[in-house]
Amino acid sequence: MGRLTIAVTGAAGMLGSHLVARLAADGHDVIGIDLRDDPHPPPGVRHVVADIRDGVVLGRAFAGADALVHCAAALPSYPVDQIRSITVDGTRTVLSAAHRARVPRVVHISSTAVYGLPQQVPTPEEHPREPVDPYSRAKAEAEEVCEEFRARGMCLPVLRPKTFLGPGRMGLFAMLFEWAEERRNFPVLGRGDVRIQMFGMADLVDAVVLALHAEPEVANDVYNLGAAEFGTLREDFQAVLDAAGHGKRVVPLPAAPALGVLRLLERTKLSPVYGRLLFKLLDDSYVDISRATERLGFRPQLSNQDAILGTYAWWRTQRQGSAPAPGAGRTSRDPWRQGALGLAKVFF
Repeated sequence: MGRLTIAVTGAAGMLGSHLVARLAADGHDVIGIDLRDDPHPPPGVRHVVADIRDGVVLGRAFAGADALVHCAAALPSYPVDQIRSITVDGTRTVLSAAHRARVPRVVHISSTAVYGLPQQVPTPEEHPREPVDPYSRAKAEAEEVCEEFRARGMCLPVLRPKTFLGPGRMGLFAMLFEWAEERRNFPVLGRGDVRIQMFGMADLVDAVVLALHAEPEVANDVYNLGAAEFGTLREDFQAVLDAAGHGKRVVPLPAAPALGVLRLLERTKLSPVYGRLLFKLLDDSYVDISRATERLGFRPQLSNQDAILGTYAWWRTQRQGSAPAPGAGRTSRDPWRQGALGLAKVFF
């Protein structure tokens, strides 16, 4: 396939910025849309400052586009009303504008969060959507909006990635990296022997590119995405502590008491760790990626440890600029304010 004009929402975010750079490097014309400005976009990229709920501006931005990748969404740290407004209403506005502009293909970035806390692992795409919190409910509703537009004839691949890691990722991982760098042990709920699948950013970008170029009958489907190789949470966290080189260890915490304390801290807004994440860390969590490998030809190259250690190496080079700023936690690029968890450092 030759040179395309591809629009990307959330272009200044973690996934969006990596995707924009890749598409431009591949020789495509890229239109990046984000609330935040990008004063120095890569060559071949036109950046548009816009809210994804502004259909008029989006319509102008999408004019003449051959494809669109919808990455923009609210994170779990957002206020509940904003999560639904941005993720659900924003998706409807984006797809409506794309439909009016006759954009032939829209790749929607969803999340495995739509499964809630599934008991079936590996979790297949056929598993019911069983959201358990405002974030997962919004992601599930956004997929329902996608189904409406697919029924109207739009080619609309839906990608469900696991938590993805790579240069630029902060959030909870910045907390792990900081504690490792400060010569501290790092706590884990229970024994840490649950298997939690993650996903490397480079692999996610590859999957998006495959969805953009696949034949319509292949692309127009729902695909789980995640690492093919992953171990236990304890092993992945310990790899970071080992890379720090201070001889520190992952420390198991009794699950029930620790969970009670963390839920109390969440309710009082003294901890950034949200409820679904707490419960997700107590059970195996991984999805079946065979549909993506068989139909899209997707071949993930990075294991969990490859992804987390690569992100840690990047974080070390950027550490001087990683202190939380006002609004920290609003994007995956922001380190979380640790709240009461920062005070717990003294015990580790």
